Order: sequence, then structure tokens, then C-alpha cells
Amino acid sequence: MKTKQRQAMDGMRRGIRGNQRRQRGVAAVEFALVLPILLLIVFGIVEFGVALYDKAVITNASREGARAGVVLKSPKATASDIQNVVLNYTSSHLLTFGTQRTPTITTTGQGGTFGTPLTVTVSYPYRGLALGQLAAALSGQITLSATTVMNNE
Repeated sequence: MKTKQRQAMDGMRRGIRGNQRRQRGVAAVEFALVLPILLLIVFGIVEFGVALYDKAVITNASREGARAGVVLKSPKATASDIQNVVLNYTSSHLLTFGTQRTPTITTTGQGGTFGTPLTVTVSYPYRGLALGQLAAALSGQITLSATTVMNNE
């Protein structure tokens, strides 16, 4: 009687061990299927964060340039003075990942009289990391742009 019970117990153990081996294989397959999607999500979050940071830098650079152009001083700031302010700001704050790209700066209304508007527009070709370059290849170049309008003092 004890031998039959032992045989039954041994059979159950073998069945459990075989099931555990199969479960390990299933977990490995599930992990292999989910890992690329998880990595895509993580890298997408990082890429989006870098793009938002660069957009904030471009916005602040246009604001700094406009402020430099509207302050009350004699002589008034020229377009090249405003562009230098923007370029100095972006060169020290943009995340470029080793490839320096200069933004395009356009100004209208510089040197105007009191109350006239000064417009500073900064455009920056965003490339980003791997996903940003992939998106640019599929949909064209991504350009971040910011415009600031301030009245001359």
C-alpha cells in the first residue's frame, strides 16, 4: 500500500516539475513579446521630455531677445543685438546631443518708438534621439518655434 502511495506522490511531483518548466518557458516568451513595447514607451517618454525642454528653451530665448530689444536705452538694440542675445541663450541651454544646430531668428519692429510692438520669432530644427530622428524620417523635419511680442518702452 505504501508503494502505491509513493508511486502516486512521485507521479504528482513529476507533473508539478514538468508544469513549472513549461511555465518558465511561457514567462520567457511573454517577456520577449512585451519588452520591445516597454522599451518603446520608455524611450518615447524620454524623447518627448527632451522635446518639451527644448521648446521651453526656445520660448525663453525669444522672450529674452524681445526684452533686450524693447528696453529703454539709447541707442536702441539692433536686429543683430537681439539675435546675439537669443544665440547666447540657446547655445548654453539647448540639448543638442553633440550636433550643434543654430536656431533661425527673425525680428520685426526693432528700434521702434514708444508703444510699437517688437516681434521676435525663434525656430529650431529638432532632431532628438533615435525616435525623434525616426519620426523626422517618416513625417519630415520637426521644427520647434516660439514667438514673443512686446511693446517698445
